[in-house]
Amino acid sequence: MPVWTLPLRGAGNPSTERSGTTPGSFADRADVGGPLAFSSPDTPGMPPPSEKTAWDFLPEGWSRAADGFARAPDGFVPVTQLEHARLGTVTPEMRRVAEREKHLTPEQVRDEVAAGRMIIPANRIHLGFGLDAMAIGRASRTKVNANLGASPVSSGTDEEVEKMRWSVRWGADTVMDLSTGGDLDACREAIIRASSVPIGTVPIYSMILGRKLEDLTEDVILETLEHQARQGVDYFTIHAGVLREHLPLVQKRVIGIVSRGGSLLAKWMLVHARQNPMYTAFERICDCMRRYDVAFSLGDGLRPGGLADASDEAQLAELAALGELTERAWRKGVQVMIEGPGHVPFDQIEFNMKLERRLCHGAPFYVLGPIVTDVFPGYDHITSCIGATAAAYHGASMLCYVTPKEHVGLPKRDDVKQGCIAYKIAAHAADVALGIPGSRDWDDDLTRARAALNWEKHFELAFDGDYARALHDEDLDVDTDFCAMCGHDWCSVRISKEITEFASGKAEGFARERVLKSPALSAEQRAQLEKRGVLPPEELHRLATKTQSAVGADKGTKASCHSDYVDPDAAERIQLVSLRKKDLPASP
Repeated sequence: MPVWTLPLRGAGNPSTERSGTTPGSFADRADVGGPLAFSSPDTPGMPPPSEKTAWDFLPEGWSRAADGFARAPDGFVPVTQLEHARLGTVTPEMRRVAEREKHLTPEQVRDEVAAGRMIIPANRIHLGFGLDAMAIGRASRTKVNANLGASPVSSGTDEEVEKMRWSVRWGADTVMDLSTGGDLDACREAIIRASSVPIGTVPIYSMILGRKLEDLTEDVILETLEHQARQGVDYFTIHAGVLREHLPLVQKRVIGIVSRGGSLLAKWMLVHARQNPMYTAFERICDCMRRYDVAFSLGDGLRPGGLADASDEAQLAELAALGELTERAWRKGVQVMIEGPGHVPFDQIEFNMKLERRLCHGAPFYVLGPIVTDVFPGYDHITSCIGATAAAYHGASMLCYVTPKEHVGLPKRDDVKQGCIAYKIAAHAADVALGIPGSRDWDDDLTRARAALNWEKHFELAFDGDYARALHDEDLDVDTDFCAMCGHDWCSVRISKEITEFASGKAEGFARERVLKSPALSAEQRAQLEKRGVLPPEELHRLATKTQSAVGADKGTKASCHSDYVDPDAAERIQLVSLRKKDLPASP
């Protein structure tokens, strides 16, 4: 029988106590303080890490001292986390990050921020409202972002604030307010004041509110950024890397430009025959953001919207431009992360992650998904969390969740929960695979509870224990020494526990004290269980035909809610009627 040599490459064991029999992670040796903090082995042909960091792009007049830290010109007052880190200061926010990232020291956090490989998105205003500082970077655990926001046809401020709280309840580390309808200003203000996690926005949505896109100017851009920074926004998505010379590269795409910000700026450039104003005003934008320590999330305005357009010339040309903008932002003392593609075939994910690491000098990568197949609308929280796991393993620092409503509608509460949980799975799975110290301790404890057939401990440790308990109690309302899947005689876990030679099921503190009988399923538990089933075909058909009738498409004609067929105002009224299901005042 052949004996296999395990592909151990020096990664740490993700179990604090080295529990169990697994040899541990097959990832590279942890290199905190270097470009390979926690990293997957490179497949042959992958781009190597950049030789440069944020230290190579100090502001004019700064120098590197013998102690390794920077010296600023006389009279300089540091504002941003990056500036403090370069000068050797450990800020309260860095200490808080180290408390939350137990495998890192405050000094390691400082050094990663100084190198540009980590950001702490913490607007000085939001800190005054109770923001709990966190970090995004490859040396820290993988983070998850949840998107929310009111649209012109659905939701409002109160609902979005509740969705923000709901997102955090289910594991979101940051939240982006992408509102495009209603009172954007009031909605943003309410979310920031209620949030303990960083809030990001895409400011161009507000820039074109109440004005034609063609009227957008650099002054309008700066005024909007200043206003949102004063409100406390922690990071801005700025699509400054979509350049005029990139536009011909999208002509043969199947789906063109799918980024809202990217498409708006592309149209502006075509109308004015000028360069992207976000690009030409970039230094002024940096100055504004620095005053409040707002971090850049440099937007991927040319990201692929389908597998057919992934890793194309347009996407990669923009990524190279984002690398240049990263250098310019670091020279201004502003923190930077990079946004990444949304639809990528599974085989191309590693390349995309490692090319960003090269072109953007290790700045944290923040990716949407990626979605690895286009043909499962309604299930894109699954198609994308598959890609997200690979992305995080190969180098992404934060994953932007996708909900079941992606591509088809505005997510509601349960969609938000499903998206957050799918992405917590992806992030956690990648952290364990990378060998981040302590990342598997939670798994090991749940395994001990399972081995002991301690159901109460099992549900206590589960991420969504209420749902797991409801699933169990649907079949068995008694905490037996077996599960409903196997029954008593066939339960391998029960048999292993009873074999004296095995340690299985005998861990101290995990033994089951007594048999517990659960009460009957509550109405809430029953509702949870019913949600896991799919609608029967006849109900789906009824709902579909009802909607088709409401928008005038029940006779095989094009739905009249499409604004390319009718006046946009009329289209919006039709959408509101069908989506909100309430009467609107008759149009004048």
